[in-house]
Amino acid sequence: MLSPFPGMDPYLENKTLWSSFHNSLADHIQAQLNQQLGNKYIARTTPYVTFEIVEVTTKRFIDDYNIYPDVAVWQRPDGYYPEPLGGHGGAVTAVDTISPPIEVEVPIEFPLRLFNVEVRVAGTKRLVTIIEILSPVNKRPSHEAYQSYQRKRHDILRSQNTHLLEIDLLRGGTRPQFECTVPPAPYYAVLSRANRRSRLSVWPIQLADKLPVLPVPLLEPDPDLPLDLGAAVATVYQRGAYDREIDYQQAPPPPKLTEVEAAWVDKLLHRPSYTTI
Repeated sequence: MLSPFPGMDPYLENKTLWSSFHNSLADHIQAQLNQQLGNKYIARTTPYVTFEIVEVTTKRFIDDYNIYPDVAVWQRPDGYYPEPLGGHGGAVTAVDTISPPIEVEVPIEFPLRLFNVEVRVAGTKRLVTIIEILSPVNKRPSHEAYQSYQRKRHDILRSQNTHLLEIDLLRGGTRPQFECTVPPAPYYAVLSRANRRSRLSVWPIQLADKLPVLPVPLLEPDPDLPLDLGAAVATVYQRGAYDREIDYQQAPPPPKLTEVEAAWVDKLLHRPSYTTI
């Protein structure tokens, strides 16, 4: 089933869905580009790992984030315990009573694996273009991934040999700063060409807009490669069966929509205003 939204579906911004959607989108962008690239180039997803801090209060929350323990304690039958170092195994007849602690809930840190897409020259592996799909951690100034991405972005924009295409399909968070004034929009795509750093190509994307077909620059004199972002998002949504997890009778995840956006969403989904639900 397809998303009811003509472009980006804001319900995919839910924290329990985003990581899966993000990585599947990177994988599909890689496949779409490789179908068009000749023997000279190759597109590859490149993983990077950061860490996310999560308030864990229920098992369901742990399952949502696919967190698994590194150490587990299992109960043995018949009161049998493993052999201690330097001793002999067997049934325990007497043990000291362990003093009960005060238990408190604390945030836990777990690895978050994300991907970007790189276009390289097939033979020499020369990096030509980086396609970054921003994630919430890239837009949170207090997170180490934000600082890391800002440094990486700064280094790329200082170079004269690598194009940078940023795709921001998240309404929340702090966006990388533009050096010019652009129309306000919930979503953006931004292209900085290595040979034309003084001019940015910007696609402001409104909630009701179809997602654009974006150019992916290659080495001169090779022409740009078209990236159909709308087709990629639609395919990932359908293959991921996200309609089975999304409740369109609820409000979209934060940030809150504007009154105009909310009215448009209500009309699109054929429902009364979600603010009254």
